[in-house]
Amino acid sequence: MKQFFHFLLRSSTAAFSTGTIWLVSFFPLDQPFLYSSGYALGGGGLVYLTMKGITSRRFLKQNQLTRKEYLYIKKNLEEASKKIRRLRKALLQVRTIGSIKQNIEIIRVVNKIYSITKNEPKRFYLVEPFFYSHLDSMVEISEKYAFLAAQPKKNAELNISLSETRRTIEELAETLEKDLYDVLATDLDHLHFELDVAKLTIDKTNKK
Repeated sequence: MKQFFHFLLRSSTAAFSTGTIWLVSFFPLDQPFLYSSGYALGGGGLVYLTMKGITSRRFLKQNQLTRKEYLYIKKNLEEASKKIRRLRKALLQVRTIGSIKQNIEIIRVVNKIYSITKNEPKRFYLVEPFFYSHLDSMVEISEKYAFLAAQPKKNAELNISLSETRRTIEELAETLEKDLYDVLATDLDHLHFELDVAKLTIDKTNKK
């Protein structure tokens, strides 16, 4: 959301600058139409790029990341986004009563981890196993399960495979929940600290 807001801010400022430069060039400075347009476009582009550079540096500073680190994390996020789309497609193909609720919860947890990390890239390092291993495993197992579940006729061997695959998905779902806890660890620690401070304040007030 912040990135979209910053994009709108840069675009609107650049558009305003482009218009202002063109008007100043064409009327007070009496420049030809093409020259005025060239100055306006160049000036607007420079304003946009300058604001983008300032915003990027501020963003990296807030997240305590180097540009190289951020580009690495961004690459992993882009790859994760593709995997999440595959996972969502596989899980939503399975519509048995016993699995719908858990599948929706898996999608919710995965999306939450992704969105938190996208908004605060420094948290990537708190949940690296999710991006390197856990998400891959869940995607592969879920696609396998969706394929097996879609078969029109199921024999005993296929039913056993479905049961084993479902149990694996349940175990991986627990792992993903732990990943979510890890990515929220900083917030939880801060919350506990604030609660302890609040309790001490209340105790002091009650003793007076």
